[in-house]
Amino acid sequence: MTKSANDVVITGVGIVTSQGVGAEPHVALLTAGEPPKARVETERFAPYPIHPLPEIDWSEQIPKRGDQRQMENWQRLGVFAAGLALDDAGLKDNLEACGSMDMIVAAGGGERDINVDSLIVDEALKRNDRERLLNEKLTTELRPTLFLAQLSNLLAGNISIVHKVTGSSRTFMGEEAAGISAVETAFARIRAGQSTHTLVGGAFSAERLDIVLLFEAIQGHATGEWHPIWSRKEENGGGMILGSVGAFLVLESREYAEARGARIYATIDAIGGDRGSREGGKLEARLKELARPAALIEPESTVVFSGASGFHDLVRREKAFLDTELDGRPVRAFGGLVGHGVEAQFPVGMALAALALGNGAKIPPFDPAETPMTAPAKAAVVTTIGHARGEGIAVLAAE
Repeated sequence: MTKSANDVVITGVGIVTSQGVGAEPHVALLTAGEPPKARVETERFAPYPIHPLPEIDWSEQIPKRGDQRQMENWQRLGVFAAGLALDDAGLKDNLEACGSMDMIVAAGGGERDINVDSLIVDEALKRNDRERLLNEKLTTELRPTLFLAQLSNLLAGNISIVHKVTGSSRTFMGEEAAGISAVETAFARIRAGQSTHTLVGGAFSAERLDIVLLFEAIQGHATGEWHPIWSRKEENGGGMILGSVGAFLVLESREYAEARGARIYATIDAIGGDRGSREGGKLEARLKELARPAALIEPESTVVFSGASGFHDLVRREKAFLDTELDGRPVRAFGGLVGHGVEAQFPVGMALAALALGNGAKIPPFDPAETPMTAPAKAAVVTTIGHARGEGIAVLAAE
């Protein structure tokens, strides 16, 4: 493909998953000669397995204790991953670049006060006037600052405060589609010449009782022991295993990146997101349209990073689609390795794809059902199919 000034290139990757902190451990697993092992916590939220956070020294990216204290883990994780991306791009200490840098964040709702929730439920078992009880507890037990500190756009606010990223700011909500829209919007703005450099990504904390309850309410969780994503069985629950993840990218126009001598991991050639009914083959029809640019690239050196959620029906439909439309391209279901990150799922896939292409990786299978790669990756396709709605596909190429 001919290079142009407004090509969208990835120059910084900040990633935290159960596999480790930063690019180094993730490059190691992408270039390893053998399949990596999943790290799973099965006791703390039993019977629901979770991919937990690795050990993190928050002060490495959030030096002020006061800043750390006023954030819950999902915000700390996002601010930390954003700092890693800025460091990786060589922009962390460039106040001028950070001051004009745009920011697009995918975020969910804030964490709940589990103690207050439990108190209300316990008290409701003893009284019949539950509406009155609820009003009493909401006015006496909830701290206003708790709610204010959990607003979704506070993740972007904290990134601005801690890392001095003070260009335009946008926050998307809406589960997996939020992560897809965040990256797609950043891509479109740079490609159109409306932005030169953007910090984009999201974070998700899986280690929360309220989140576990939300997904169990739709019977979405896998239960019991961990199983590879392509072979999860319906007798083991809904199929999804959540993971605590944070992923941010620094995207730049080629002109801006080359002018400052930046290292380029990969170019984003195409990206698209969509949503709609999934009945009657409509999901497959949308995926086929979104994957049109991917069908044009050489199969042998292309890897597909599938963001499959684990939901049984969607996994079967995605696998059938990939086998039909992208046949011959090895697939790596990263959700089976690091868990499902909801808003951050698409950014995690983009981060892994960038690291793989930037290092010419021959990625080992993440799952026994996956085929080995016969050549180093020169192109990557990233998919995410939302557990309830929203689909996205991106195509990346090595430099």
